[in-house]
Amino acid sequence: MDKSASRVFKFRLQRASKKRGLGILAAVLAGRVFLLFLAVSAASAQEWRFYGGDAGSTRFSKLQQINRTNVGGLKRAWTYHMGELDRGGHETDRHHVAPFESTPLVIDGVLYFSTPSNRVIALDAETGKEIWQFDPQAGHTGQRQFFQHRGVAYWQSKNGDDRRILFGTFDGRLIALEAKSGKPCGDFGKGGTINLRAGVADAFPGAQYSVTSPPAIYQDLIITGAAVPEYPSKGPSGAVRAFDVRSGKLAWTFHTIPQPGETGHETWQEGAWQDRTGANVWSIMSVDTERGLLFLPVGSASYDFYGADRKGMDLFANSLVALDAATGKLRWYFQMVHHDIWDYDMPAQPVLITVRRDGREIPAVAQVTKMGFVFILDRLAGRPLFPVEERRVPESNVPGEAAWPTQPFPLKPPPLVRQTFSEAEISEVTKESHQNCSELFHSLKTRGMYTPYLVQPTLVMPGTLGGGNWSGASFDGGSGYLFVNTNELGAVGAMLPQADGAPEKYRRGSKDGEYARFWDQNQWPCQKPPWGTLNAVDVNKGEIVWKVPLGSMDKLKEKTGTPNLGGSIITAGGLVFIGATTDSRFRAFDAKTGEPLWDVELEASAHATPITYLSKKSGNQFVVIAAGGGGYFKGKVSDTLAAFALPDK
Repeated sequence: MDKSASRVFKFRLQRASKKRGLGILAAVLAGRVFLLFLAVSAASAQEWRFYGGDAGSTRFSKLQQINRTNVGGLKRAWTYHMGELDRGGHETDRHHVAPFESTPLVIDGVLYFSTPSNRVIALDAETGKEIWQFDPQAGHTGQRQFFQHRGVAYWQSKNGDDRRILFGTFDGRLIALEAKSGKPCGDFGKGGTINLRAGVADAFPGAQYSVTSPPAIYQDLIITGAAVPEYPSKGPSGAVRAFDVRSGKLAWTFHTIPQPGETGHETWQEGAWQDRTGANVWSIMSVDTERGLLFLPVGSASYDFYGADRKGMDLFANSLVALDAATGKLRWYFQMVHHDIWDYDMPAQPVLITVRRDGREIPAVAQVTKMGFVFILDRLAGRPLFPVEERRVPESNVPGEAAWPTQPFPLKPPPLVRQTFSEAEISEVTKESHQNCSELFHSLKTRGMYTPYLVQPTLVMPGTLGGGNWSGASFDGGSGYLFVNTNELGAVGAMLPQADGAPEKYRRGSKDGEYARFWDQNQWPCQKPPWGTLNAVDVNKGEIVWKVPLGSMDKLKEKTGTPNLGGSIITAGGLVFIGATTDSRFRAFDAKTGEPLWDVELEASAHATPITYLSKKSGNQFVVIAAGGGGYFKGKVSDTLAAFALPDK
């Protein structure tokens, strides 16, 4: 072999050896990543890494240390006071005390939650002792602001070295914090913050643009919606946007009100889409991580109760929309209310479920609505898995209004709440209540389901707090049961002409304000009980398996149920945990039968969704819930985060 050939041979041998070395290194790294994945998967079963328990919002926990047989022994394990007891309404919404609606996350032994003033706090999940807190209002002058805030999101890099807590604020910022220290991530945006108002609210500097729910996470993207004005009709865009989770750079934008040339643009007549606010995702999105799908529960277009200036179906308002999570491209949509003039927005996080039919397992998605309907759709195509009929509904008598002539009615599952009301259904819980409600009822007009607010005082059933709200649902894949808490509550109002030059020609109003409820002087609903229920729906059959009253009124002997806001969770121990009610109690129900198994009185009503997790230190299963009161209901106010566990043996 000549010298040149020898050199070539040696080079090839070295390169082959190097390749083998790189291959071995790659295999080792891949193995470590796989082991990390297994570790994360195992840990996830014991933690609460997402607002909805998992990315698809089943709110199901595999834990069963606490179960049907021993739940009665649950005791308070620790209490944390977040220090915001005096919290008047936000500057745009001062009519009620800001509620404490946060659902915590638990990752690697640390519990993370947000407060009504947007502070983020990390606690030791075993003891409830504070580790750190971050205050986005620090250094601001003027009065401290409070508003509802439902929680934060968590992201970690594939190797686990970079871990971040991400959340939005009610002044329109998106903030990334180091999960370990609570310090802003310097590489994200500007000093850990990006201005979400830029590009969507530039023309409306004084208008609301608030992030009240945790953003969605898909791979290395953080995806946000926002709460925008419900009045007037012009204002910030409700577009949904994705940002790079490391840099904060914009990755994609989806127009929830389609622009010219986009699918659905033709459903807006006479330029009504321009500068239109609403049609936003103020609630929580869900992600099918396996298929790369993002599900948006889109709200109603503004102004909520008057659509004369937005004739048409108004896509994608009041729709469940599926996007390609990586690109923001539209996959499919299903509109559940056409031309909404009732504020029947999609309030709840979509639940990714499996429907079993004819021996097949169908990936599906369930959407809870204020109307009391549960729509169950094929997750990949958006087709209803049970028949849906378009039925004629009442017309409006508001000048210029063009209510859509039909609305979709799913035949299964049946409505979870009453959708009509008659004189025979007036409450009789007390003589005083009956008289008060009877006088109110006889002053109102109603034409059944989807009665528009008329120029005369009108009863709309269910109302804006009726049916299922942001409380959402939990799902047990083993039984196929979807657990939904609902309100039996109507709304009252008339469309009143406004002065010349007003933003809208008509606006909903009443002697009790714009958002008056169909209840008496005690805030007891005016229909016969139950007023709030917990329902188990078999998604395979489309049937209600059981329905029980949820909550009680101390002044009344019968089991009335109460108005409720705040969701449920389901565990492998056969338990449904839920607060939500206005009676300041936290409860556990038997998931098979609906039998109440445990309840405890809290410092205030828990208008939030609980979580459960297994402590890394003691091995104890904890159940935690925020009990703050406030919101739309009267009653006690607190700043309590309460944890429960079984006593140590």
